[in-house]
Formats: sequence, structure tokens, C-alpha cells
Amino acid sequence: MSDSIIKVEGLGKKYIISHEGQERYTALRDVISRNTKGIFKRNVASVSSKEEFWALKDIRFEVKQGEAVGIIGHNGAGKSTLLKILSRITEPSTGRLEINGRVASLLEVGTGFHPELTGRENIFLNGAILGMTRTEIRKKFDEIVDFSGVEKFLDTPVKRFSSGMYVRLAFAVAAHLEPEILVVDEVLAVGDAEFQKKCLGKMNAVSKEEGRTVIFVSHNMAAIRELTSKCVLLKKGQVVKFDSTTEVVNHYMTAYSEDYSKLYYEIGHQNIVKLGHLLNEVSIKSAEITDRPNNQITTGEDVHFKLVINGNEDKDFEKMVIGGRIMTIDETPVGAFFSSPFVSVKKNGQVEAKFYCKNIRLAPGKYYFTFWLGEGDYRVYGRDFCSVDRVCYIEVIADNKGGVAPKWYNHSWGSVIFDNCESN
Repeated sequence: MSDSIIKVEGLGKKYIISHEGQERYTALRDVISRNTKGIFKRNVASVSSKEEFWALKDIRFEVKQGEAVGIIGHNGAGKSTLLKILSRITEPSTGRLEINGRVASLLEVGTGFHPELTGRENIFLNGAILGMTRTEIRKKFDEIVDFSGVEKFLDTPVKRFSSGMYVRLAFAVAAHLEPEILVVDEVLAVGDAEFQKKCLGKMNAVSKEEGRTVIFVSHNMAAIRELTSKCVLLKKGQVVKFDSTTEVVNHYMTAYSEDYSKLYYEIGHQNIVKLGHLLNEVSIKSAEITDRPNNQITTGEDVHFKLVINGNEDKDFEKMVIGGRIMTIDETPVGAFFSSPFVSVKKNGQVEAKFYCKNIRLAPGKYYFTFWLGEGDYRVYGRDFCSVDRVCYIEVIADNKGGVAPKWYNHSWGSVIFDNCESN
């Protein structure tokens, strides 16, 4: 017997989009004239056209009991449509969907709530919709109220709740009424940081400790990495990749970064980035990694940079400092560095600034650099001139020599590799 709790085979969802012809501006006399003629002549319908739009097409994947699966992709990729089908809110146009278990879904703030009913009444309503008895709901009632933190307003109609209170109670109900499958869209963005942390902790417990299945959609790659073990990447309504979360997120962020670079920057040879506009009195014209034609390093090696800086006004600038940040591909900051000594830029002149980062001890993976240009000592207040994001990247590769960044290093341990500790 298969242990799959969700099985999707060739799933598709088609919508018909109508395009109405645009009428020119009509005056009152035109309306009167047209309606008068209409008494004697049948009106001709306005010109319109229709087209098919496939929000999802040939979706295939399988989820096993107790797995936490993420669904990621750009806006418009089909994530919400897929969740609505999984939640039985809408029916697919083609394909087959097999679900073995009760589904609790949280797709938007207050899903399943009746605005005129109180928080207390909505807890019992949602439980009944999930097929639970009144006795079962009562057993979980205190836990739900405690988790949501809305005890003071429990007997207030939920239409008077703030969006944060709404989502707190909705998530508490969905997570505590013990469905076999919990489907959560990115409604957690409404809650504050503390509540988001609570939600992630609860979803972790639901999946890993209670053995229930979680389907989680989010644009927050850190949350996806923390919560899920597998991930579905959607693009234009189709599955691009279904694999381990690490593999899928890395694929998605790498592709996103390449698209980002093509959109905003003109990429030249040897990873030179040319910026087509001036940002302030002083601007960064180009950024380049000079010693790595293939952009690869091994953990512990140095990386050399060259920045071309333009002075755009009739003025000299002394004590210019170059700052940089290293970011993971999912935009998590790893560290920062600053140039020393200061850089000087002559009026309407140009200077090449060469510097290097020594002994970059990063775990295997891809990383991006953001550069910043300012005037004054970075340790005290100074003036910022410009910054350029994600303009150079490196790929850190594994090296088993001397125990530095071994291939078996688990990226969940962090991005920085420290020297081995010695005990006395």
C-alpha cells in the first residue's frame, strides 16, 4: 500500500479570459440616438475576444505522510491556484488529484471565518467543517486560545478584529484541530516577528513530532529552508523542479539572480558590471573580480576586486571608503568589509580602486557581493554616495585537504567555516 497522502498526476487549470473592445468617448446625444435606433434595430454586441489561459499545466508530484513540502516561484507562477485545488476550493480542468486525509487550509486572512460570529463561535464552526465533534474541539479549545493570544476579544465578532488578530486565530484553529494535511499560504506575513516564529515552530512540530503533512507557500527562502524537506518550484504554471529543499532553493535563487543581473546590469567579460547611470556626485562605474575568471574559489582563499569610480562633479573627494557585503543567494547577509586606506577621487576624474578580501572561509555554495561608496570614516557618521547590489558573485567549492570545507559539510550548519578547535 502506498504511503502517499497527496498524489498529483497531470493536473491542469484553465481559465477563459475575455477581452472587451474599448469604446470611444460617447456624449449624451450619442446614447439617446443609439437607444432610439435600438427600438427599431437589434443592438449589435460589442466586439470581444476570448482566449484560454492555463494557470497550471501538467503538474505532477507526490507527497508522503509526515513530509513538509514547500511551494515556491515568482508571482503569477500558479502557487495560489495549486493551493486552492489542493484545498478543494476549486476543481482542476484536467488531471487527477488524490488526497488521503482531512485538509485544513489557511490561504488568506480569515479563511473560513464568518465575520458576524465571535472568535469563540468561529473556533467551533471551523472544527465542525473539519469533521470534528464538539467534544474534540473542546479538548483543544484552551490551546487554541492560548496560542492565538486573543482571549480578551474571544466573544467579539471577528469582523472587528485587526488583520493580525484575524490571522493569529485562523492559524491557531487550523494548526490545533489536528488535520492530516495543513496547507498554509504566506498569510504569516501579516503577523509580527514573534508570531511568525511561533507559527514556524508549530508547523515544525506538526510535521516532525506529530507526523502530519504540511504544504507551505512562501517567498521567504529562510523560512522554506527551515521548515520544509522537499520543495516544488513552479514557473508559468509548470513544475520546473521537485527535489530536496536545498537543491530547489539554490536552483531558484541562482536563476533569479541571473534574471536580476540581466534586467538591471549589463554583464561584460570577466564578470565586469557596467552601470548605465550616474548615482550621485561620485558613482561606481564597474566592479570586477580580477583573479577568478571562472568565479570559483576554495574555502580559505583570497578574492581580489577592482572598482572603477567616477567623480561626476567639479570637486575633489578625499577619504572615500569602499564597503562591501557578502550575501548568500537567498539574500542572507554573511559579513561585511571596508577598504583601507582611503580612496581619493579627483574632480571629474576616474580612479581604479584595487583591494582584496583575505581568507574567505565560506561553506560551499554561491555568494554575491554588494558594494557601497561613502565619504568619511565608516566607524563614525559619514556621507553615503551610492550602492550597487548583487554585482559580483563567487562560487565556493569544496576542498577535502586539511579538513577545510569538506564535501560532507552541511549547509544548514551555517555559511562560515571556522578553524578546528584545539583542546588542551
